Amino acid sequence: MKLINRPIYTERIRPFIGKGIIKVLTGQRRVGKSCILMQLMEDIKKDNPQANIIYINMEHEEFRMIHNDSDLFLYLKDRMPLDKNNYLFIDEIQDIEGFENVLRSLQAKDSCDIFITGSNAKMLSGELATYLSGRYIEFHIHSLSYTEFLAFHQLDDNNQSLMLYLTYGGLPYLSRLQLTDELAFEYLRNIYATILLKDVIKREGIRNVDFLETLALYTADNIGSLFSANNISKYLKSQRIDISTTQVINYLKALNNAYLINRIGRIDIKGLKKFEVGDKYFFEDLGLRNCHIGFNLQRDIHKLLENAVYLHLSLLQYEIYTGQNEQQEIDFIGIKQGMKVYVQVTYLIVDEKTQKREFGNLMNIQDNYPKYVVSLDEFNRGSNVEGIHHLHLADFLKMNRL
Repeated sequence: MKLINRPIYTERIRPFIGKGIIKVLTGQRRVGKSCILMQLMEDIKKDNPQANIIYINMEHEEFRMIHNDSDLFLYLKDRMPLDKNNYLFIDEIQDIEGFENVLRSLQAKDSCDIFITGSNAKMLSGELATYLSGRYIEFHIHSLSYTEFLAFHQLDDNNQSLMLYLTYGGLPYLSRLQLTDELAFEYLRNIYATILLKDVIKREGIRNVDFLETLALYTADNIGSLFSANNISKYLKSQRIDISTTQVINYLKALNNAYLINRIGRIDIKGLKKFEVGDKYFFEDLGLRNCHIGFNLQRDIHKLLENAVYLHLSLLQYEIYTGQNEQQEIDFIGIKQGMKVYVQVTYLIVDEKTQKREFGNLMNIQDNYPKYVVSLDEFNRGSNVEGIHHLHLADFLKMNRL
């Protein structure tokens, strides 16, 4: 299989090769973490043909005998000669119980350069964080960006390609399939089921599977909407489903831990105070959202636009919030290295009222950080209204920096 390079990630990781720090690639199942490991292995071999590379993929049958740290120690025992530069790559390491004990020992002995991947956020909030604090660096891998989607599928940048991206999302394997509902959605439904079963239900010990599926469906239908666990609990009770607020919170965390959905909080723009109530949720991949709930462009277009903008801000490594400026809502505030960016998202600016709402909310923010209105308008594409940039979604998604 020919690897298609994803330089946005390999160039971030490459400076840390051989620096004695564990490289942790996190992200949803099937977003391409394994292929990025392969690219890094190729780079290492080019620079050092004598490098001893050990690769373990916990999804492959030949490694099923590695269940815990003792099994892993045994497997590695005679595979790291002292006279070699050793590089250890482990895919889906969360499937090895006690893996952090092995990593801590290997790093203490400086036995090898370590690269691992994982599909569950709890991996970084548990023993790994406790035992290896300050000794690892995380790289979050997303499904394909719009630019990568065009490259993988060999498509021109036009409105038809953009709609394909908004419909089927960016899981890399789709580049081997025809982008049709029959083929693409069938593949995506299988991946969705695998994530729910392996990374949510099994790993989190979920008992009420029916409720989990209902909650995931509710979240998919309400991406970009402000809501709270308490409101969800009330809604479910109106549907004769009696679930406590605590259980809603725990199940949302489980979906979040598997990188299926992402939560963003709400802050007050003037003081950057965080509100206790009112989060937004977005899917990590648009295709997984659409295959799950069904796809209706007219009904869903604004939700998909917001989700696409969220994913791009995340790709650019912003800390993302939704903002409140007195009574006005700002769709996204991105914060990075003390700098901010504000983004409003709308389908089309069809009249003066819409323009006043979308641009006016940003005009009322009294600072000089970049401000954007993102839409699907073809007219006035790339225009500037009192310092606020009006961009077509495709142009926004192709930006490497804001």
